[in-house]
Amino acid sequence: MVYTDGGSRGNPGPAAVGVWIETLGKKYGEYIGDNRTNNEAEYEALIFALKKIKQLVGKDKTKTKQVECYLDSELVVKQLNHEYKLKDERIQDYFIEIWNLMLDFGGVTFTHVLREKNKVADAMVNEALDAKANQGSLI
Repeated sequence: MVYTDGGSRGNPGPAAVGVWIETLGKKYGEYIGDNRTNNEAEYEALIFALKKIKQLVGKDKTKTKQVECYLDSELVVKQLNHEYKLKDERIQDYFIEIWNLMLDFGGVTFTHVLREKNKVADAMVNEALDAKANQGSLI
């Protein structure tokens, strides 16, 4: 079970991803750049999570693993579950990358959760954004 979140301050603006791999007890927050939208950050968080799980579990074992992904972005979940079309070219590229990563696992599901159920991943996003902002103010 993995919870992911992405956020951008400014939309587009400074952005970060947050990931909580609940079953492995691991959490990550990472700054991803200065000019990303919220949707881009949401997709990048999921890509980060799938790559991290593959790294932690080992590529040879991922084929036997089912991954349940929980996101608080209803739009991204509906796009990944083929309920909404992908119009933006950049989002299409993210979708293809996620699709290819999914092939490494026994199965991957995407479920929308309310923001209150995604507090750990959300906190990781904010920690990464705050750390980057504080770093800039020290110069």
